[in-house]
Amino acid sequence: MTGKQLKTAKEIKAEMEAKGVNLSDWARRHDLDPRVVLDVLSGRRKGRNGEAHKAAVLLGLKDGVVEE
Repeated sequence: MTGKQLKTAKEIKAEMEAKGVNLSDWARRHDLDPRVVLDVLSGRRKGRNGEAHKAAVLLGLKDGVVEE
């Protein structure tokens, strides 16, 4: 555990909007499929493994490690 404060999907969306960050651009910048990021934020994917896990960790939805 990293001990950092986890965020809700609503907080992440509001943060992106406040910064003028497009979800698709953010996803590509992190080598992620934008559909996976959208699915994680909407709750359709839980972020337990693979690309969904990476997205959830990088977004701050869950605590975890991303291995490259």
